[in-house]
Amino acid sequence: MKVVIVNPTYNEKGNIDRLIPVLESEIFPQIKNHDMNILVADDNSPDGTADEVKKLMQKWKNIDISQGEKHGLGAAYIRGMTYAIEEMGADVVFEMDADLQHDPNKIPEFLKKIDEGCDMVIGNRYSDGGSIPQNWPLPRKIFSIVANLFVRAIFMKFSVHDWTGGYRALKKEVFLKEREELTNYKGYIFQISFLHKAIRDGFKIGEVPFHFSDRNLGKSKIAPLGYIMEVFKFVISTRIREILLGKFGKFLVVGGIGFFINFIVLKVLSDSFHWDHSWANLVGAALAIFSNYNLNNIWTFEERKAKDIGSYLLKMAQFYATSAFGVIFIQTGTIFLGDRLIGEGQFLFFLPIKYYYIYFVVGTGFLLIWNFTIYNKIIWRKKPHK
Repeated sequence: MKVVIVNPTYNEKGNIDRLIPVLESEIFPQIKNHDMNILVADDNSPDGTADEVKKLMQKWKNIDISQGEKHGLGAAYIRGMTYAIEEMGADVVFEMDADLQHDPNKIPEFLKKIDEGCDMVIGNRYSDGGSIPQNWPLPRKIFSIVANLFVRAIFMKFSVHDWTGGYRALKKEVFLKEREELTNYKGYIFQISFLHKAIRDGFKIGEVPFHFSDRNLGKSKIAPLGYIMEVFKFVISTRIREILLGKFGKFLVVGGIGFFINFIVLKVLSDSFHWDHSWANLVGAALAIFSNYNLNNIWTFEERKAKDIGSYLLKMAQFYATSAFGVIFIQTGTIFLGDRLIGEGQFLFFLPIKYYYIYFVVGTGFLLIWNFTIYNKIIWRKKPHK
């Protein structure tokens, strides 16, 4: 495969002319099964970075440069990766800082993960031997660690340990799939958004632990306070959109319809026909399950829906089995325990509300969590990206 190391630069003279000789003389000779290349994505650095690169291009013919206006790290990577794929024919592109903070000796490990089937491999500073500089001030260490924990917790993706790092390798298919959406993220938030979208679309993610070194020359381009606000804004707003407009939002609408069906049947059979509350709930739930299955299949999980009668019936059987378990043991079980342990009651805080309504709502809340997890992870599970 043709591999292109993309180094974004802005005033990195003195760093890029140290990094490139290391890559060319020490790292690339170790790699026998890939065609290794370098692309410097320079944002018209006023310090002469591009001139230094052009001198190195005279010595090594596998180096190229893409120059453009300064619009932020994300914009530089989008420009650089597009050039690497479309002009240089790259099959794999690397994100790698030009300031030697990313250990170049780890490049073969990244490529090994790619060869083993990963679509995107990220450098990991926070587990399995990865680390951040010991000489960083305590506030910077806390910020770095807490920022990653915050992203992992809000997105609920704990298997990925380093969301904010910029040392990565990825197949061209990953970039081409996500490029259009990434154009909105020109700064450092590009890293989080890119990884989030790759995971969302089912690409296989690998990790390589490494020690993140502090830079010796130049200054960091990150403005800490502004970056913190960007991370907070992006992660929270993205998660809210996912919940309200994504699958969970659709799932809630479908569940609301099922809830209405279930509740009406429960109320009619309990109040008008004097059925036992537990049995009345089972009948209502059976009708709600049928409605929920079909609406989820054609709407919530439409891209993973059953496409023939065999898969339709198989998914329906799985749906009824898992839903029945939830209804019997979680929802109806809550009503049963409430009736037996607390009582049926006639008033709630002086309002004429029978307690079994409350048991029903509580049990439905537990059932909601159970159902979405099972539907998303098992019945309509997303197949790995090929």
